[in-house]
Amino acid sequence: MEKVIRFGVSIKPYLLKKFDKTIKKKGYKNRSEAIRDLIREKIITEEIFDPDVQSIGTLTMIYNHHEGNLTDRLLNLQHNHTEEILVTTHIHVDHDNCLEILVLKGKAKNILELADNIKAIKGIKHGKVVITNQTI
Repeated sequence: MEKVIRFGVSIKPYLLKKFDKTIKKKGYKNRSEAIRDLIREKIITEEIFDPDVQSIGTLTMIYNHHEGNLTDRLLNLQHNHTEEILVTTHIHVDHDNCLEILVLKGKAKNILELADNIKAIKGIKHGKVVITNQTI
């Protein structure tokens, strides 16, 4: 097991009170775990700006499959990125709308570029990419 290092943090009382209230709502048992999660989040956020960092993530999108040739364009783009796309899940939300989730793996810049290209397709109503680092 890796050694744990303890360190102190100086913080204004009002900020600590807000922090404690927030972490209690989120279900953290202690401040240490909440602070570790904040540190991990910050590191991951910074690392995705390094174009060569290997990452894993998801793209969640919703679209109207009746919109022009959207489905064909979406499938063509996905078939051109088989190295980054590990799996897709397609859900029929209602008669018109579909929710699709892509699980992605590769360099952060490639994942973000693919997500941007998909979100830019006419007819995609909303898309959200989430990237994390495999090594954190």
